[in-house]
Amino acid sequence: MATKARVQAPDSDTGNPIRDSALGLVPETLQHYLPLNTAIWEAGPLTAAEIELARLRNARHVGCVFCKAVRYDIAIEAGLSEDKVQMINDEFLSSSLTPREKLILAFTDQYLHQPSVPDDDLMQQLQAEFTEHELLHLSLVVAYFNGFSRCAVALGGMPDELPRMEISVPK
Repeated sequence: MATKARVQAPDSDTGNPIRDSALGLVPETLQHYLPLNTAIWEAGPLTAAEIELARLRNARHVGCVFCKAVRYDIAIEAGLSEDKVQMINDEFLSSSLTPREKLILAFTDQYLHQPSVPDDDLMQQLQAEFTEHELLHLSLVVAYFNGFSRCAVALGGMPDELPRMEISVPK
């Protein structure tokens, strides 16, 4: 995946992974992006650990090396463990994840592969487990992270792998 980068990140070291990425080349957009990022993580009904499950499942689908390596500190504080992260694979349905966690991953897969209405069985399970507000938040989470991870991959220049890294929600 180590293709030539289409754009280079700015020469900055603010400590903010968003400001120091290629997105920092258009700082006028960050004043809008960063509050949305914070709201996605902190203002919705899903826990940070639940959001992280969807974000990491998306990263796996898109192949974003950076996204797969990152763990958000608030998700870890909310109970996300590396053991759970290791279960975000194609066999997640037979894993020891909770039924709710499995539904988050199934919803993410459905959204990414066929964003129409889920089949009746999945829809019934989702409606039994999640409120409408939670399903809307989950939809926005997946759309948001999918868009930004695809952007990162499309910009190129990503290494073949990165070590696991813990970061805070950029503000």
